[in-house]
Amino acid sequence: MEDPNFPLWLRATHLLNFVLIGILLRSGWEMLSSLPRLWWRNDSKPGTEWLKFTRQELPKEEGVYTSLMDERSMSPVFGLPGRKNIGLGRHFHGLGVMLWVLNGIVYVALLFGTGLWRRIIPTSWDVFPEAWESLKVYLGLGVPGIEHFSPYDSLQMLGYTAVIFLLAPFLILSGLAMAPAIRSRFPWYVKLFGGHQGARSLHFIAMVFMTIFIVMHVGLVFLVHPEYNLPHMVFGVTDTTRYAQAFTTVIITIVLVFAFWIGLSYASLIDRPLTQKILVTLTEPARKLFLGWMKPRMHKQTTYTDEDLSEFHWTNGLPPTEDESPEWLHHRDTDWQDWRLEVGNALDGTSIELSLDELKAMPRTEYVAVHTCMQGWSATSRWAGVRLTDVLDRLGPRPEGASYVLITSHGLAQEMWDHRPREPFYTVLDMKMLEEANTILAYERNGRPLDIHLGAPLRLRVESNHGYKMVKWVRSVEWIRDYAEYGDGRGGTREDGAMQAFNGVI
Repeated sequence: MEDPNFPLWLRATHLLNFVLIGILLRSGWEMLSSLPRLWWRNDSKPGTEWLKFTRQELPKEEGVYTSLMDERSMSPVFGLPGRKNIGLGRHFHGLGVMLWVLNGIVYVALLFGTGLWRRIIPTSWDVFPEAWESLKVYLGLGVPGIEHFSPYDSLQMLGYTAVIFLLAPFLILSGLAMAPAIRSRFPWYVKLFGGHQGARSLHFIAMVFMTIFIVMHVGLVFLVHPEYNLPHMVFGVTDTTRYAQAFTTVIITIVLVFAFWIGLSYASLIDRPLTQKILVTLTEPARKLFLGWMKPRMHKQTTYTDEDLSEFHWTNGLPPTEDESPEWLHHRDTDWQDWRLEVGNALDGTSIELSLDELKAMPRTEYVAVHTCMQGWSATSRWAGVRLTDVLDRLGPRPEGASYVLITSHGLAQEMWDHRPREPFYTVLDMKMLEEANTILAYERNGRPLDIHLGAPLRLRVESNHGYKMVKWVRSVEWIRDYAEYGDGRGGTREDGAMQAFNGVI
């Protein structure tokens, strides 16, 4: 006999939820392995972590250690996809979130639309003393009688209500607080979570609770009246004679889901550029729809002030060496006196050069902003510089056919994904990123000339994006027709090598 409390749509959304939760957890672990440390303070200062998953001790001095040196490799058995692939991990996480939220919306809508919400949402205060009695039974290693399950006992109802309507939304909200687009548009929202590191730590804690719930939930299915639970879950019936059939089906399903998770990791590593292309194609529409309209307004915000400036600032990439750029070393040693920024038009070959003094004489933009790295660290600084649009205007009107701006560094990429000789670090901005008021070439930080290890004499700031778009030690900026013609054609060094998204707003 079919049980009306366990319709097909309920069972289907539960199974899909199980698959998607696995994708979210495993891709989240991949992201955490890229920076296996958690902080409450927002400058991520080494030695102040409240939790770390590495024995490696970090030097306290700035600029001698990059965050990529702290990255750990996770096996594809556990991480998605594993093997130091934070870019693909982030894409899988984004896709998993999209599908998980969509599945959750369908589940909640049907829950209320069919009236089955009463099966998990308490309608009487009696649920609390009854749940306490159930808890005491469980703590005594007993099992509540089957008469208490209709279809769930009070303790289950409270657990499901908390997970569905409190824990899951909190995971979503804390995850959004780590998005640069949110941070640069609504900094007050991020500060509600204690800043970027607070949101990251709280998100991790919520993930732990979700993992514990899943393990307990699946475990109790097999321990508490399984002869009733399993036929309900699999066939939606109350016929206990189908227990063996249901048990076998569940075991096979779990094995297949685990095989899918692990197979997905290994399959995605066969051709990483292809995997990136597929995942970005699937996630970019949502990125544009939900975050693309947000424009930074850091020069107007008052949430973060000089009182929030960080004591420590991580970096990714070390200053150019003699082998990488003797030209930059010469300019550094001569205090940038003869350093020039090349501003060009790749479409017709025209260019001009601007000295540091000429840049400083142009209209100044200054603001306090939180820098976030795709790996997870953050730092708050007061940046000052000149808008990139003002610099390009010195060359003349935007060239016909130019749709992007290429910014190139004196420094080289830390490593190339295919192990070829390292190439100059670069990034490409589209017109939206370019025209944001807070897209600047910064020459000062916290009222002082830019630090050597943070990009002196000039670095790019694009506050709507993660730090991988923000080139340090800028050598040139130029109009280009299409970024597919440069590097590996994905729009930047980190997009090429780390398989990040061109659009780094989340």
